[in-house]
Amino acid sequence: MRRIFLLSPAQTGGPRADMVLNPNAGFDLARQLHRGERVPLGDLFSFLSGLYFRGKLSYARRFAQPAKNGIWVITSNRGLLPPDERIDMNTFRAFGSVPIETDNPEYRDPFERDARRLAGSLKGNDEAVLLGSISTGKYSEILLKAFGARLKFPVDFIGRGDMSRGGLLLRRMREGIELEYGALEGAVRRGPRAAKLQPQRQNHADLHARFGQCCEAIED
Repeated sequence: MRRIFLLSPAQTGGPRADMVLNPNAGFDLARQLHRGERVPLGDLFSFLSGLYFRGKLSYARRFAQPAKNGIWVITSNRGLLPPDERIDMNTFRAFGSVPIETDNPEYRDPFERDARRLAGSLKGNDEAVLLGSISTGKYSEILLKAFGARLKFPVDFIGRGDMSRGGLLLRRMREGIELEYGALEGAVRRGPRAAKLQPQRQNHADLHARFGQCCEAIED
C-alpha cells in the first residue's frame, strides 16, 4: 500500500519572508537566493514556517510509503511540488504574490491539475494524507474532489493549533509511532481544544543543532 503525504504551504509573507528578501541577510539560505542560486523548497518553507512545517516535513519523510515521490507540497501558484524541488528568488517572490483562495484560478487550476494527476496514480488501498488545515476548504475541498475516500487526515489534529500540531508531528517522528488517520470525507473537522503536549527536555546543543540557522537569522 502506498501512503503519500500532502503538506500545506508555509506563509510566504510576514517577518520571516522579509528576512529572506532582505538583500543584506546574513544566513546561508537567503544568501544563496540573492546570489541567484536555487534552494530546496522544503528547506525554505521550514525556515518560513518554523515548527509547523518542519514537523510536517520531518514526519512525512519518516512515514511516507514509498519514500521516493511520497511527499508533495501545496504551493500558491505551481500546484504540487516535491520538497526537494529547487526554487529561485523569482519563484519565491511569485509564491507570495498569489492569494491561496479557492476562487483564485492562479492557485486553484494548477493545484486541481496536479491533484487529479496524482490521484490517478493511486491504486488498491493506496491513500493520501493531508498534513494541513482541514477546518477551511482551501486545501481539503480541492483534494476531496480528486482523491475522494482515499483522502485521510491525522485525527489528533482536531482541536490543535499549528504549533501543537508541529510539536506532535516531531514527537511522533522521533518515536517512530505513526498517528491515526481518518477519512476526511464526511469527517467532523472541528472539536474541543486538545490537551497540551507535555514538554520534553532537550539540551541547548541539540536545539542549536536542529534549528541553529533559524535562530541565528532571528538574532541578526
